[in-house]
Amino acid sequence: MAGDAALMRAVRARQALGVLAMGAIVLASNVLVQFPINDWLTWGAFTYPAAFLVTDVVNRRFGPDAARRVAWAGFALAVLLSVWVATPRIALASCTAFIAAQLLDIRVFDRLRAGRWWRAPLVSSAAGSVLDTALFWSIAFAGSALPWPSWAAGDLAVKLGIAVLLLAPFRALLGRRAPARG
Repeated sequence: MAGDAALMRAVRARQALGVLAMGAIVLASNVLVQFPINDWLTWGAFTYPAAFLVTDVVNRRFGPDAARRVAWAGFALAVLLSVWVATPRIALASCTAFIAAQLLDIRVFDRLRAGRWWRAPLVSSAAGSVLDTALFWSIAFAGSALPWPSWAAGDLAVKLGIAVLLLAPFRALLGRRAPARG
């Protein structure tokens, strides 16, 4: 009994870290997306892909239900932070894209979890990145005079590249032990 309670506290603490990480990632991304590097990229492209790493690690270790709880709690935190640091249109775009992309990532990851260790995080992050990019850029900047289609293309290219690079931290965070679930 005492061992079970301690285990549950440890699981909740790790999930709380995931929520805080999500909040920090969304906050940084919403600020950084407002600063273009050039005509095809903003700084936000470099921070947002870490949200998929958080979701995928939680999904692998604790299952899709825990990953959804982290995503929804991260979404709530993202809404609060986005409204505070971003324009209303960017906040709406960010929150919409975030939850849709995270839920897609969780679903795809869970369906592919039994395959090679790298397949689920790579394919789910790629699918989530495509959806996130399409939703965010079209909601945030459609109709504006800004070069948002080229920013969206650059953003997606960077997200996909970072998804590949984040495979190493994903593997390192899981270690050699069998993934826990439940």
